[in-house]
Amino acid sequence: MNGTLDNLLEEIRACRHCRDSVQGKSLPHEPRPVVVGSRTARILIAGQAPGTRVHASGIPFDDRSGDRLRDWLGVSRETFYDHDHFAIAPMGFCFPGLDAKGGDLPPRRECAPLWRERLMAAMPQIELVLTIGQYAQAWHLGDLRHTTLTETVRDWRGIFERSARPKVLPLPHPSWRNTGWLKKNPWFETELLPVLRAEIARRI
Repeated sequence: MNGTLDNLLEEIRACRHCRDSVQGKSLPHEPRPVVVGSRTARILIAGQAPGTRVHASGIPFDDRSGDRLRDWLGVSRETFYDHDHFAIAPMGFCFPGLDAKGGDLPPRRECAPLWRERLMAAMPQIELVLTIGQYAQAWHLGDLRHTTLTETVRDWRGIFERSARPKVLPLPHPSWRNTGWLKKNPWFETELLPVLRAEIARRI
C-alpha cells in the first residue's frame, strides 16, 4: 500500500500528458503537477487547479486564497502543510494558463480521468473531502450536486448527511474575487464555517 501511493505520486509528478497529447490544445508551458498525497491524512482538499503563484512555488494554496482557506478551516499554515493531517489534490494538477481576461483557465480535462480514481483508491483512509469549486463538486458529488455552485453549497447539510464515506462538504473557492459572493451569502460564515471547523478539529 505504501509503495502504491508513493509510486503513483511519482507518476503524477512526472506526467506531461497535457503538454504532449495531440488531442486538443496542448499546455502552453512546462507542466508542474502539484499534489500532496498522504497515507495518514483523514482530510482531502479537492481544489480546481494551481494558479500562477502555486505554479512557480510548487506549494498548493501558497497565495491569498490559501490564507483565506486556512482561516475557514481554523488551522495554522504549519498544520495545513502537515501531510499527516491534510492531503491536497486539485482536479487539474498543473496550472492551466490564463484566459483572454487574465483569469485562470478551467482545470485540464485530461487530468481527472487519468489520475483521480487511482489517487482516491490509494488513500482509503480519507474521511472528509472538501470540494472547492464546481469542478471538484462535479466529480466528487455526482447526483448530489445542484445546478449552480451557490445551490450546491447552500445544501451543504444535506450533502454532508447523504454522502457516504468519505463525507463531503462543498465550498466556494476562497479566491478574493469571491468576496462579493460571501457578502451575498452570509449563512456561509455563520452556519457552515462553524461546522467545518469542528469537523476539521475532530480529524487533526
